[in-house]
Amino acid sequence: MKKFLDEHFLLSTGTAQILYHEYAAKMPIIDYHCHLPPHQIAENTQFDNITQVWLNGDHYKWRAMRTNGVDERYITGEASDREKFRKWAETVPYTMRNPLYHWTHLELQRYFGISELLNPDTADRVFDETRERLQSPEYRVRGLLERMNVKVICTTDDPTDTLDFHQRLREEGYTIPVFPAFRPDAGMNLSDLGKFRTYVSALERVSHCSVSDFDSYLYALKSRHDFFSSMGCCVSDHGLEEIYAEEYTDEEIPRIFDKALAGNTVSDLEHRKFKSALLFLFAQWDAEKNWVQQYHLGALRNNNSRMMKNLGPDTGWDSIGDFRHGRALSKFLDRLDSKNQLTKTILYNLNPADNELMATMIGNFNDGSVAGKVQLGSAWWFLDQKDGMIKQMNALSNMGLLSRFVGMLTDSRSFLSFPRHEYFRRLLCDLFGTEVESGELPNDLPWIGQMIQDICYHNANRYFGWEQRPA
Repeated sequence: MKKFLDEHFLLSTGTAQILYHEYAAKMPIIDYHCHLPPHQIAENTQFDNITQVWLNGDHYKWRAMRTNGVDERYITGEASDREKFRKWAETVPYTMRNPLYHWTHLELQRYFGISELLNPDTADRVFDETRERLQSPEYRVRGLLERMNVKVICTTDDPTDTLDFHQRLREEGYTIPVFPAFRPDAGMNLSDLGKFRTYVSALERVSHCSVSDFDSYLYALKSRHDFFSSMGCCVSDHGLEEIYAEEYTDEEIPRIFDKALAGNTVSDLEHRKFKSALLFLFAQWDAEKNWVQQYHLGALRNNNSRMMKNLGPDTGWDSIGDFRHGRALSKFLDRLDSKNQLTKTILYNLNPADNELMATMIGNFNDGSVAGKVQLGSAWWFLDQKDGMIKQMNALSNMGLLSRFVGMLTDSRSFLSFPRHEYFRRLLCDLFGTEVESGELPNDLPWIGQMIQDICYHNANRYFGWEQRPA
């Protein structure tokens, strides 16, 4: 019987162990999509205890605690940090076979050297030991990043963000480049016209542009896109239910904008046309600058209206959606490609039923100009677990080139999430190692090892242009 979480965790063959320990493990980390707060990096935040760095904002853990019958007081409520941690420790034994069980113990090992299982009996001891370590200088935010060999970070930022903390890090010459990513979702959302008008006002303030019509709105957004580029941004990101590719005329969109700005009701079709127009414009701007554009598709968000009202978005009330992506995605990408305005693109699907759809869609628009120009993104959100990662890699292997994949990301708000890269790398090595030992792949470890290193690091470094790009 193998020991839980030993050095050969998830590595079922000797070849997999060689591939991981000799090739994958030493590769640096490029986290090209996450939600880390840039102000905490700039200020080199020191957390008082593990609850602050581990539980605050982590809706993965919150969902598990709620399912385990934990009252909201101990999740997002007024309970003390120690009480919240105790409730998480009570929940952990019940998370077996959920990826949280692996991640929890992997993170305790990698950051704090703690190998004992987290449960009610060990909760206070783990809380106290991690708290003591978090008081030391090397456990400030930057020390946590350096401990995991992180080389590049891309945060996720709205056009109305000032990027003041990115600027501070840049002026300081911080050794780990922290780049913004342009995420304009709120700028095309007309579902709440009050919020939209508030958003327009915020855009006016940060862009120093008066917005009175659609043209001035585009001018303000474009000025932010240009500013993000001046701050080293080379990535856009869109978190959408689906791609919008409705037919529209150039005359319709300004009228829809005027209605929205005046607070008049916009129909569902008008809303879809507005989103379609802006998505296409954003993609054109990205192509002009040779950015990488990312589309995270398929989340059905904020399902629980009562809790949405009480706690707001991103608090654990989202699920996989069953949207129809094929035709609209094909239409959107083809329109850009036909105008020679399709930049490097990463497509992420949240529904595993769409793996093969996406894996074949990318092949329609890989034109030989760039290796892996259009990518099937890594298993995302509910799918960034063992089964989801393996299914994504198998779909990409069967219908594309896994060897050109840009690899894993954290998509996390926590500075303790970087062992997810290790988790992915172990699964990657196990796939190759198993097939080498079964005779399905040749025993050419130098070549396979190079492929693994490319997937872990080099492909992303080349794809995003950071090999040639100054910090």
